[in-house]
Amino acid sequence: MLWPLTLISRVWLALNAMAYAKGWRNTAHLPVPVLVVGNVLAGGTGKTPIVISLVEHFKSLGLQVGVIARAYGTGEEPVMEVSSISLAAQAGDEPLLIKLRCAVPVFTGRQRAKAAQALLQAYPQTQLIISDDGLQHRALHHDLAVCVFDDRGLGNGWLLPAGPLRELWPRQPITSTKQFLLHTGDKAFEQSLAAKRSLSQIARNGRGEERDLSSWQGQTIQALAAIARPALFFSALEQAGLQLKQKHALPDHAALDNWLPVGHEPLLCTEKDAVKLWPRLPSAWAVPLVCELPPKLLQQLSAEVQRLSLLHGQKTT
Repeated sequence: MLWPLTLISRVWLALNAMAYAKGWRNTAHLPVPVLVVGNVLAGGTGKTPIVISLVEHFKSLGLQVGVIARAYGTGEEPVMEVSSISLAAQAGDEPLLIKLRCAVPVFTGRQRAKAAQALLQAYPQTQLIISDDGLQHRALHHDLAVCVFDDRGLGNGWLLPAGPLRELWPRQPITSTKQFLLHTGDKAFEQSLAAKRSLSQIARNGRGEERDLSSWQGQTIQALAAIARPALFFSALEQAGLQLKQKHALPDHAALDNWLPVGHEPLLCTEKDAVKLWPRLPSAWAVPLVCELPPKLLQQLSAEVQRLSLLHGQKTT
């Protein structure tokens, strides 16, 4: 019944692409390489842990990295810098998590081009900008794209709202953009490389205390997940041998301003939820998601970033 509405999606996508191709809308080009981690599927495919892994990889190579993102669920989303003491209600849960995990400049804004420009103005030594999502955002030119898939593949193959696709597949990236395919589930999509994801064996609370995940085996706990696919977090905890008495599944990016746990069992949650809970509930235990990227992808991206940096007149080694 929703399929006729996909025709509207097709027309809008075509008009938007034509507007940029004809120069009716402007695309901002930055003096540093831009790498986008995005997806063509609506809903979470695990982009943010991949962004964190990429930031850590390029930092290990000695590059100055900055991150831009949308502050989903925060209202008007003006351009702003995220600090380690920012609140998720203003900065967004995922940008704040990236800031706390990676300690790099992070800027948010509905207009990604302006967020990136503000980042470069504040941190002119930046050599690479990574965008968390924004694959369909044509107002900012990106040189490299990591397109992320999960076990859904293309779903039913239809555009929103009848299907899960944000754009048609195979997508047509900008001529000068190099695209890489990555999957976070068990099933490969086309020629995608595999990212290995697993829960950390160490949980941490808002007081800075750490505890082995296995220490909760044999007792009941409760778990919270306000992410796109909460069942994945709950099943991962159960596979680790934990017994979940309560499973609190909330919508992705839920504010959690007034949320309280039920009962007195220990509360385990995702890192994304923890940055919102800890100001009120420092006793909540965050279980990080560890994302291991394939060496082949890292090698190819590193070579491309070095090539692009030389074109921009930068030294990356």
